[in-house]
This record gives sequence, C-alpha cells and structure tokens, in this order.
Amino acid sequence: MLNDDAAAPPSTTFQALQSDDLVTRIADQVVRAIGDGRLRPGAKVAEAKLARELGTSRAPAREALRLLESQGLIVSHPRRGFFVHAYDADELADIYDLREALELHAAETAMARITEADVARLTAQVALLHKLAEAGQAQELVVEDYAFHRMLCEIGGNRRIVKLFDHISTELRAGIAIVGRLYNDPVTLAGTHEPLMEAIRDRDAERLKTELREHLEDARIHVVRLYRDAAEAPGD
Repeated sequence: MLNDDAAAPPSTTFQALQSDDLVTRIADQVVRAIGDGRLRPGAKVAEAKLARELGTSRAPAREALRLLESQGLIVSHPRRGFFVHAYDADELADIYDLREALELHAAETAMARITEADVARLTAQVALLHKLAEAGQAQELVVEDYAFHRMLCEIGGNRRIVKLFDHISTELRAGIAIVGRLYNDPVTLAGTHEPLMEAIRDRDAERLKTELREHLEDARIHVVRLYRDAAEAPGD
C-alpha cells in the first residue's frame, strides 16, 4: 500500500521525486476514469475516497486533483470539493478548433520528416482501428483513434505540440464519454482514416492537410451533435 506519510530518508531529494511520481500516477488514474466514462462530467471526486481506493494518503490525492484542476479537467468549489468539469457543446467545438490548428501544423511538418517506418506504423494503427470497429469495441476505438493522431504529431517532431495534443485529447475524451462514441457506426470512424493514409503514402502535404481538415470538421459535427442530444435527453 502506498503511503506518503511513511518516514522519509535523511535526504529528501529522491523522496520528492517519488512524491511527484505518485501525484502523476494518481492524476493518470483520474484521467483514465474520466476518459472511459467511469467518472462522468459533473461527478464529484472525493479526495478521501480516491485516496482510499488507490491505497494512498489524502495529500497526494489532493495534489493530483489540483494538478487536473490547473489543466481544466477538474473544478473545485469552496466547501463542496472537486468535480469533473462538465463541458458544454460550445466548449467542445472550441477545443476541436484548437485541435484542427494544431494537427494541421503537425501534419505539414510531419510530411517533411516522415520515414517508411513511420508510414508502416501509421498503417498498422489504421488496421487496428478497423479491427476494433469490426469487433464493436467503441471505447477502445476512440482511444486508438487518438493514438493515430498522436503518432502524426510525434512524427512532426515538436514535443510541445505532442504535449498540447495530449491535453486536448483528454478534454475531448471527457466529452465523448457522455455520448459513448464518435460516430453511430464505428466502421465509419475507422474508414475516415483511409484518405489520410493515401495522402501520407503519397507524401502529399497539401492533400493531407485538406483531408485532415475535413476529417476533424466531420468529427466535430458528429461529437457536438451527439453531445447536445445527450444533454437534452431526459435523465435516468
């Protein structure tokens, strides 16, 4: 059982690193719970319950929630505690706008750097998307869809863009958790990556940017519409 209340060694340098790592690991657990829908938008995240279930003390749990608050995934209210940020449809549309600008830049730089090994890796990822779609594994499909786009950002070579993409994708997955899917038909989602791969194989940066813009705008339309429908639906 993890416990940051245990006695620290005389030198606190390595203990501090362990503590930071613990906070990050707790935050990662919360992010995963938000992304897969176990923590719904607007849900309360009790630090005592979080600490108990993860086998740690409340201090790092609180730090992890503060970290996620600084990233916009968690909000806090005086005397009420921490809650999952309840995004609205307009916020999701804004995030998609930012994502589009980010990925279009990454795609352009990626085409100047891409190798045959990169193309093979992206091709394998799209094959995985088709496999998950055919199996009807919608949640896994969303995760691997973002993994494909992250790969493209990585190939672009700008680590700050990759870091920003990670933050954006977590926010979008939190919103998508409400509707449970990007498209009504998972096979459609997988298929939307084929035009991207054709442009990538041809090393055509302009065509890739055109296809990517259409791909992301189509995703935004679907997600925002599904999100609004879910928000307007009567509660259970």
